[in-house]
Amino acid sequence: MTGVIGRVALVTGAGNAGGIGFATARLLRAAGAKVAITSTTSRIFDRLEELGGDASSVFSQPADLTVTDEVSDLCRAIEKNLGPIDIVVNNAGMVQVGRDDLSTELQDTSDAEWKYGMDINLGSAFLVTRAVLPGMLARNYGRIVHMSSVTGPVVGIAGAGVYAAAKAGLMGLTRALAIEAGPRNVTVNCIGPGWIKTNSSSEDEILAGKYTPVGRPGTPDEIGHVAVFLASEEASYLTGQLIVVDGGNTIQEYKVQI
Repeated sequence: MTGVIGRVALVTGAGNAGGIGFATARLLRAAGAKVAITSTTSRIFDRLEELGGDASSVFSQPADLTVTDEVSDLCRAIEKNLGPIDIVVNNAGMVQVGRDDLSTELQDTSDAEWKYGMDINLGSAFLVTRAVLPGMLARNYGRIVHMSSVTGPVVGIAGAGVYAAAKAGLMGLTRALAIEAGPRNVTVNCIGPGWIKTNSSSEDEILAGKYTPVGRPGTPDEIGHVAVFLASEEASYLTGQLIVVDGGNTIQEYKVQI
């Protein structure tokens, strides 16, 4: 994919070495992009070392993306070190280090749990997108990729109401912004991963992946390659869409052998 060469890309939620965010960052770097990565903890500096490259091509900084000032500071630091941001992959969400996020049925969901789930999964994407959008519009170029899910936009899981609502909310945000920003050559799309085997996957999630039509869970790289395409110049006529990457899981009615 040649359409990211020299472009400055920000990938959020890239602290997990075996996660989708870092896989995406690594693939963007391999494709020739200048890459900035962030997560909530200092482990992001370990990922920076693994990316390779010098200070003119890679950058990292911890940030709480639910806090406006920290988002602003992060974006200013990226521009100072790498240049104006052309690409954003809003991958942050789902689970943060140091928090135990359990499934909760809606009637038992507290105000704090609702707010936290919305902030980390939807609010963070809003704040980051709002911060980079003026520059993209002024330069008449931008690629915004939200990491949504099949959960919410396509299917549901009991006990995941907050997560599903937030991920479905990303699709509403995507469609509205795609219309607003399209005339300025800024595209906005979502990826809907299915069962993906990462370092944070549970045994049940890995087992569920074995019942997909392809017979296995996906890999972070398989999501990352789709993100790189959506972030490229080659994807210039694709906007406002959800690209489902789930091994065909959502097309089948029977999930077990009969």
